[in-house]
Amino acid sequence: MMWKRMVLATLSLLGLAGCAGIEVERYRADTPQLDLRRYFNGTLDGWGMFQKRSGEVVKRFHVVIDARWAGDTGTLDERFTWSDGTTSRRVWTLKDQGGGRFIGTADDVIGEARGEAAGNALRWRYVLALPVDGKTVEVDFDDWMFLMDEQVMLNRSVMSKYGYTLGEVTLSFRKRP
Repeated sequence: MMWKRMVLATLSLLGLAGCAGIEVERYRADTPQLDLRRYFNGTLDGWGMFQKRSGEVVKRFHVVIDARWAGDTGTLDERFTWSDGTTSRRVWTLKDQGGGRFIGTADDVIGEARGEAAGNALRWRYVLALPVDGKTVEVDFDDWMFLMDEQVMLNRSVMSKYGYTLGEVTLSFRKRP
């Protein structure tokens, strides 16, 4: 009986390994080509929502991003206004590592965010310290951005903990002229 459990556990792990997902390289030929330093330079507006895994929308927001680059280092100063009237701020520091690779840090990001761009796509992976009911919970983000044209970018993030999806953030950006 024990060996059956071990076989079942091994097959389950192999099945999960097969769900590793799509690599950003898949989008290398897709246009328009995303130049992260050019797109995130200036002022952008974003509108988004957070949905529980059931699909229920629990929060909406507007974000204004002031984005600037100095050499290989970018700063994204994000100011959020939430549907419940609260506000928040996150300041990202991005480092261009070359070859479409980026590292990002922010006060509520645990360690470093790792980003990779190819074609019209950018994928960020990071752990966020999220305040929930007076506690801080560390959650994993798998964050995909797709450049639609010179002004518009779409963003979909899956938030998870221990491999279980908790919810999703859907966001659209529009670069100001």
